[in-house]
Amino acid sequence: MPASDLVNLSGLMDDAKCFAFVRQHRWPDGARCPGCGGSSVIRDGCDDTQAHRQRYRCKACAGRFDDLTGTVLAGHHQPLRVWVLCLHCMGLNLSNRQIAGELGLAVSDVQAMTEQPRHGLVVKCQR
Repeated sequence: MPASDLVNLSGLMDDAKCFAFVRQHRWPDGARCPGCGGSSVIRDGCDDTQAHRQRYRCKACAGRFDDLTGTVLAGHHQPLRVWVLCLHCMGLNLSNRQIAGELGLAVSDVQAMTEQPRHGLVVKCQR
């Protein structure tokens, strides 16, 4: 298949659904402050660059956080939908080079994206 016939997988993903999925699985009983663990939090707008990334403020400790704070997905420049696809490809046991080809990314970017989740899984398994 010619490269021009390939489907842009990340274009098929919906950012709003990806963030809703993260919220649902991270906080099934409602958002909790990653700083103090408190459940008394209020919504505090959305991220300036990712409109579906909800911000929060904790009433107990006054801490501010968002949907990805304290996760392996925080602090990276790739959109959440690209992360979701990358994690899916990792689950299919694709190499970093294969994932880069599927997502149209540089291998070095995929290397950086896969190191932290793999490290996180190893740490959890060792506990």
